[in-house]
Amino acid sequence: MQNTIPQVLAAAVRRDPASPLLTFYDDAGGDRTELSGATLDNWVSKTANLLVDGLGLSNGDTAAVTMPAHWQTAAILLGVFSAGVEAETTDPASADALFTTPDQSTTTKASDRYATGLLPFAMPLRELPTGFADFVLEVRQFGDYFPGAPVTAADPALNGRTHAETLAAATSRAAELNLTPGSRVLFDATTHPDPIDWLLAPLVAGASIVLCAHLDRTTLDARAGSEKVTLVVS
Repeated sequence: MQNTIPQVLAAAVRRDPASPLLTFYDDAGGDRTELSGATLDNWVSKTANLLVDGLGLSNGDTAAVTMPAHWQTAAILLGVFSAGVEAETTDPASADALFTTPDQSTTTKASDRYATGLLPFAMPLRELPTGFADFVLEVRQFGDYFPGAPVTAADPALNGRTHAETLAAATSRAAELNLTPGSRVLFDATTHPDPIDWLLAPLVAGASIVLCAHLDRTTLDARAGSEKVTLVVS
């Protein structure tokens, strides 16, 4: 039984490490990024290592993630959960670390601040905001294997919810969407920004994700067909 988000992710990767687990489109820029379970897990591990080995964070600490729905956001959130750190997406003021984009105006006490431009091919920012490190440059310095952290179902996970409570919400949402193992679900990132929807519900259901930012609805049917989508949540 999977009682924590890291356990859910590990089960998803074990099921089929080579097949696409998260495919991301940005119709504004033409970006398409496909991550297998193994590739996503590598990014998650790097992020967790950054948090634990790089910043010294652990259970009881909080990382604010003020970013739109994106494959990098998925990697950061899952890395935070894997490190045993609580993710905060709505109230970053008291967080111990911050992950954001340059266009966000975020108030936080965190001294460790990371920015990413969410650029194609995980390119670094050309101009880095003052007081920030570039997430994609920093995270690449860390190993793509994370040995794990002591995470329990009762530990804080997301916006004040424990891992158990977060997974219960994701399981409920998966049932509402009729997600089943093997489902391939397409989400409009703009209308469904909650990671319970676009990230955790599919993971707990054993589904894979097609996440579309700035969705061009004229291409929706063709994309659903080419990606073998079984459900569109737009």
